[in-house]
Amino acid sequence: MVKVAILHEGHADKSLDNWLLKELTAELAKENPVVFNWNRVQCYGMQGKSTFFDITNVKYSDLLPQIIEDQITKVLFVIDADCHENDAVYGGYHNTLNQWQTLVMNQLNIAEISDIFISCDPITQTGYVESLLLSTLDDDKKTCIETFLACSDFQQKDNAKAILRQIYKTAYPKAPYDLQHAHFDELKQKLRALFS
Repeated sequence: MVKVAILHEGHADKSLDNWLLKELTAELAKENPVVFNWNRVQCYGMQGKSTFFDITNVKYSDLLPQIIEDQITKVLFVIDADCHENDAVYGGYHNTLNQWQTLVMNQLNIAEISDIFISCDPITQTGYVESLLLSTLDDDKKTCIETFLACSDFQQKDNAKAILRQIYKTAYPKAPYDLQHAHFDELKQKLRALFS
């Protein structure tokens, strides 16, 4: 079976990115279960963001031979935008995109089979997968979480990825994310292209 690869932050089997990608693929499988088969996906958990841009990363030593042998035909990179103020090299939507383009064009030479989804709040183009998820909540839930976070004593509120997710899970344990929300459309489109 020809496979596709998804490289994302965190661990390959238990990260929020991995969960979201599986959930959206399951949604798409309702359209065509044969095409959108998660068993075709080779996931690479890249840990932190900077490891994506390290050409010596062992994950690339595994991926590239599979591409050469046509065992993997397409690659999707899912990388957090983060914030430019926190990281002038890799932080921010445009820095992330520029670094990725350099990586796939000049270092890995896989641009023709690669695509990227930059996880962030689509309005501000900053943040991470948690910011994307938070952006899909209704206004009342968003306001509640943002107000709580603003008045709390949590340290490093600007980098509160885990805090955002935990607050949502605690406050709304029976309210799943709306995977039909328009903010997921771009990622769904990238997944459709990956599996096609």
